[in-house]
This record gives sequence, C-alpha cells and structure tokens, in this order.
Amino acid sequence: MYSSSNTYSAGAGAYGKVASETGAMSASPHKLISMLFDGAKTAIVMARHHMAEGQIQAKGNAISKAINIVDSGLKASLDAKAGGPAGAALVADLSALYDYICQRLMYANLRNDPALLDEAERLLANLSSAWQEIDPQKTSALSQSDQVPTTTRFSVGA
Repeated sequence: MYSSSNTYSAGAGAYGKVASETGAMSASPHKLISMLFDGAKTAIVMARHHMAEGQIQAKGNAISKAINIVDSGLKASLDAKAGGPAGAALVADLSALYDYICQRLMYANLRNDPALLDEAERLLANLSSAWQEIDPQKTSALSQSDQVPTTTRFSVGA
C-alpha cells in the first residue's frame, strides 16, 4: 500500500512544507527574515549538489529558488523609510548587494561554476550572521542582563 519510495518522499515533502508554513505563520518578522536566509542557503546547497551530479534541470530549479528568495523575499522586505536617511543609505547598499548576489547565482547557473555558488553563499552567511546579532529578543535579553541590580536598603531603629 505504501511501498513506493516516491510516495514516501512526496509525503515527507508535504509534511516539511506544512511544518514550514506553520512556523512561518507564527514567526516574528525577525524570524521570517531568518527563515528566508535559511531557505536561500538550502537552495544553494541543493544547487551545488545538483551541479556536481550533472542534474541540469534540478540545478536550475534550485538556483531559481535561491534567486527568488533573495530578490522577492530578502530584497523586497527592505524598508527605506524605517531608519531615516541613514536607513535609506543602508537599504540602498543592501539592495545593491542582493542584486549582486542574484547576478552571481545567475552566472553560476549559466557557467556551471560552483565557486560562484560559494561566493553567493558566503555573502548570505555574512548577512544572516549580522541579522542574527540584531535579534530583538537577543538584544532585549542583553540589555536586561546589563542592568545593575538594585538593592533595597533597610534602616533599623528610629
């Protein structure tokens, strides 16, 4: 009844998709961006695997997925109005970097060049690491631990 490995793979894939969608629905905005970084990294890892195996269509699909995540996810989530003039400059720089990453991924696909996948993955890893450092939950926990505990003084006598 369930002997086909394709059926098992399809079921596992569907389960993974549901788990991912459930996680996305309950995630904070910061976590959603983290999930995009993770998804892009996973797509690049898969592209590298397919490239090594000579699976041209699967490689192209994985690279297209990575490009879509970077362009329609990470880049599209940038908000130039959020941080004033300094924020607008940062958004412009990040937007240009995301364009560059997409370009490197496209060239990796066209040239079948794993070094270009490595470059894109390194850039995304650096951005992801920086993003993790500004996690609101992490920074609020740090600011609370940096506070000097106050002591209550009691006086004895009248």
